[in-house]
Amino acid sequence: MFSHIMIGSNDIARSKKFYDALFAAMGAQPGVEDARGRLAYSHNGGRYMVSKPIDGKPATTLNGGTIGFLMSDAKQAEAWHNAGVANGGTSIEDPPGVRPNGAYLAYLRDPDGHKLVGVAR
Repeated sequence: MFSHIMIGSNDIARSKKFYDALFAAMGAQPGVEDARGRLAYSHNGGRYMVSKPIDGKPATTLNGGTIGFLMSDAKQAEAWHNAGVANGGTSIEDPPGVRPNGAYLAYLRDPDGHKLVGVAR
């Protein structure tokens, strides 16, 4: 259904440090910066991109939005969450763990405030 997800950032270098750590925890390669200064991450057929807003205005977060990353198991989700917190992210919601639906969820906000979750089913 989706070709990619693109989010905005006010500090690409800060975002690269954060997302490189998250993607490494998932077994993916560091982001590649293109000629426009956008970061691109590819993993399991998906593409995740980070860019300064094209209109030149500050990047803002989507209220009510969450971007979910599929993890192989709870151990990987925990490593992903720890990598995020260690690299400028903030742990949010309930602590990482199994929810009533049986899924293991680990929520973070990235350094720009985007809400992310690592999901292991």
